[in-house]
Amino acid sequence: MKKRDILTPIGITLGFMMIILGIVSSGGSGGFVSFIQISSVVIVLGGLSAALLINFNMDQMKLTGRVIKEAFNRNEHDLADLIKLFERLSERARREGLLALENELENVEDPFIQKGVLLAVDGIEPEVINDIMNAEITAMEDRHQKGRTIIEKAGEYAPAWGMIGTLIGLVLMLNNLTDPATLGPNMAVALLTTFYGTVMSNLVFIPMAGKLEMKTEEEIFMKQIVIEGVIGVQSGQNPRILKEKLSAFLSEDMKQKQEEITANAVEGAANGAS
Repeated sequence: MKKRDILTPIGITLGFMMIILGIVSSGGSGGFVSFIQISSVVIVLGGLSAALLINFNMDQMKLTGRVIKEAFNRNEHDLADLIKLFERLSERARREGLLALENELENVEDPFIQKGVLLAVDGIEPEVINDIMNAEITAMEDRHQKGRTIIEKAGEYAPAWGMIGTLIGLVLMLNNLTDPATLGPNMAVALLTTFYGTVMSNLVFIPMAGKLEMKTEEEIFMKQIVIEGVIGVQSGQNPRILKEKLSAFLSEDMKQKQEEITANAVEGAANGAS
């Protein structure tokens, strides 16, 4: 299930706020207004867009909006609930057979889990299930990489186009050396394009690409657990053994939390019986 990832907009907003605060608190003559230059913005954004259009095809460019949107979403992954699901599936498979698992899938939203369980129900060999599901993971990773590459390239191109804008400004400034009083202001304007490109690269594009890469790694990790669970259920492993096997993927904090939940559940059942 996807939810809003508030850290991405908070991080971007905080970064811009710190930049604005630094500009305002510096007490310069021009203040914040001196950092606003439309022509510099046009050079950076226009050049960046042109470079991306040259680098990628139209189908890839259409993914840009969707990829950026993913950086503002987060997938809810609860390893403890996933382990409980496979423990329940294992218990039912041992008690009623693999065919009974089709009814369990009605409450499962994850298509990857559904596919794995259906392969197990169909009697596919564990090695084949492992190959099929790992192939799907590889394909997913490749799709994510292609989408993420657009953001990574934007992070590479933005500072370069900022430098190009600066060079343009310097050339124009050197052509007007007859008025020494304009050298300082013109130099400041020339440097603004580098400022814009660097900020966009290091505050927006590169961090966003890093977050997308982390999300892909998390999803691969979860899918690997699903594969282990599916193969364990199909091979008829004891539910407790399967639970212990999958619990190896949990961090120490999550293991301790799960033990506390289990202990409270046992204590509650004992109190109810008494």
